[in-house]
Amino acid sequence: MAKMITIQGNEKLPAAILVGLDTERDTVLFDRSMRELGELAKACNLNVVSTITQSSSEVSQATLIGSGKVEEVKSELYLQDADIVVFNQTLSPMQIRNLEKAFDAEVIDRTGLILQIFSERARTREAKLQVESAKLQYLLPRLSGMRSGLSRQGGGSGRLSNKGAGETKLELDRRRIEHRLSELRKELDGIDQERNTQREKRLNSGITRVSLVGYTNAGKSTLLNKMLSLYGESDNSEQKQVLEKDMLFATLDTTVRKITPDSHRPFLLTDTVGFIDELPHTLVKAFRSTLEEARYADLLLEVIDFSDPDYMAHMEVTDKTLNEIGAGTVPRIYVFNKADLTVGNSADDATVVSIKSGFKIPYVRNQRIYMSARTGAGMAELLELIEKQLEGATITCDMIIPYTAGNVLNELSHNGVIEQTEYLPEGTKIRVKCSERDAKRFDGYRV
Repeated sequence: MAKMITIQGNEKLPAAILVGLDTERDTVLFDRSMRELGELAKACNLNVVSTITQSSSEVSQATLIGSGKVEEVKSELYLQDADIVVFNQTLSPMQIRNLEKAFDAEVIDRTGLILQIFSERARTREAKLQVESAKLQYLLPRLSGMRSGLSRQGGGSGRLSNKGAGETKLELDRRRIEHRLSELRKELDGIDQERNTQREKRLNSGITRVSLVGYTNAGKSTLLNKMLSLYGESDNSEQKQVLEKDMLFATLDTTVRKITPDSHRPFLLTDTVGFIDELPHTLVKAFRSTLEEARYADLLLEVIDFSDPDYMAHMEVTDKTLNEIGAGTVPRIYVFNKADLTVGNSADDATVVSIKSGFKIPYVRNQRIYMSARTGAGMAELLELIEKQLEGATITCDMIIPYTAGNVLNELSHNGVIEQTEYLPEGTKIRVKCSERDAKRFDGYRV
């Protein structure tokens, strides 16, 4: 039996041991990676009872960590009464088979752990299909020579089984997986066409598009919800809020909401799946259509957890991922979130004046803002930054809209800011701040 801990009611968590191999002898990077592995395990509802690491330039082809460390992990499994071992590296099918045989326990690697988290968090039909596709792509190249041990391969069995991955048995052969992948591609292609149609409508509407991007658990959903509560376009903004939780990959589904702040141009705010270091390629590939929403944005809000000591490394990962999906050149505002948790601490950042002695938030400098989405400190300043960043794509002009073209007036009021209104015999004269796209569309009404 696995060692359990009681958390709420009768709900219990399986005990797990983390194992990591440091081959580059970079202690800082390795420690950060192991801390993140612990957070991933927590997000997968595992109770980490022990961590075992090894520094070696030699990698065992059979077990990754060598016979000596294998014995150490076996002893720890017995002492901790655990039965799940999580490796920080991606394991080969042979390594998983050998390790599970040696430990008599379930073995899962970092990639399999992330895939499992995505599988459990997917809510919409699109997200579920994308995750299933990613898991099967992960499993497919691992089938060779694994028929006898397949029931324990491919992201784990038992507690971390491939539930929801489209199969009723784990003994899937290559033909069945390829057939299922073909079905998934057809379904996802259909969804992708629907997404493209919706995207085209948004592009043609003339309304500004802003996307939230950043490392997982940086506070993107919190920022979206705060904007909805303050500047939502209707009284049911609370019903449109998304799940926010202090956990890696709490939300996976892409969400688009309209933000209508007073005296500012309204815009569509998109929340996307968070990034993480070594995000499995199969997931990047499967979620590409979702991630590409950032490519079509007029502006990106890169949300950064400023309270995390590894925030600069997270920014590097975000930048790398954005470049990979073709969104690296989209204008960006850096939103250093959770700054309220660092005020007075001895943190250091070159862009903040006298941060070591503490600074008051919100703090704005160039295209950076230090704020708190949780408390709302800095929301007004963030809106000013957004408006300023988009100013180049904005034009102020006078128009006379005939009374018979009420739809045009309605669209301009929704997509822009009407600064003056005068009612004339020939129509409604307005001074409107709108996008250059809308100014061109309705050029015939300009005076």
